[in-house]
Amino acid sequence: MGSESTGIFHWIYVQLFANWKKFEVIYISILILLQFAVYAIVPDSLIGMVSGVAGVLCLIYGMKGRKINFIFGLIQCLAMAYVAWISHAYGSFAMDIVYVISQPIGWLMWGHDEATHSFSKTIRNWIFLGAFIAWAIGWWILSIIHGQLPYLDSINFVVSIIAQTLHILKYKENWSLWIIVNSANIIYWAALAYQTIAGYTNIGNLGANLSQIALQAALLFNSIYAIKVWGSGEADNEGGTKNA
Repeated sequence: MGSESTGIFHWIYVQLFANWKKFEVIYISILILLQFAVYAIVPDSLIGMVSGVAGVLCLIYGMKGRKINFIFGLIQCLAMAYVAWISHAYGSFAMDIVYVISQPIGWLMWGHDEATHSFSKTIRNWIFLGAFIAWAIGWWILSIIHGQLPYLDSINFVVSIIAQTLHILKYKENWSLWIIVNSANIIYWAALAYQTIAGYTNIGNLGANLSQIALQAALLFNSIYAIKVWGSGEADNEGGTKNA
């Protein structure tokens, strides 16, 4: 029992702290401090801040190819689902429920395959075309149920599902789709924040909206950097921690 506990703690330590570049440590620290800064400025949504910090950690460890990202992902998804619900962001809420379910699936899948993969150019084009069609259908559905900004929320509703599936299967193309999702989400939450400040809506709260803007900006930067990391093979074998 003692050796088993020691093994678990060693695995957690290695997952969290092994093989980090100085540049990565600096930008991770900045991204996390940004979440705390937003909460300090508008401290009306603790759950929004928790969602932001957990989301940053989830995607950063995902960028490194480390299985522990799914633990932070579960925390972030539960918190984000609440934020999305009170903001009437129904597409985001539905997606977060899918995320909650996908975290244990991703945990199991990454335990069986340590290598990252890539599609051929033809299949990649079909995937992006399918994502566009899915976005249009999602826009139509969210418009029917009167969701906020459905043309943007649809990207989070459907494109995220495709991106998350590719992430679980460890396909490098997931990061290109996340760039689209993160960019759209920055605009989406910025629009909701503006509506709150201008008094056009009393749905949700300003602190939660601002924390999501900071989170999506952090995730956008991380997604761009992740393309380089996964393309170089650095994310294979638990990001170099397999035998650490």
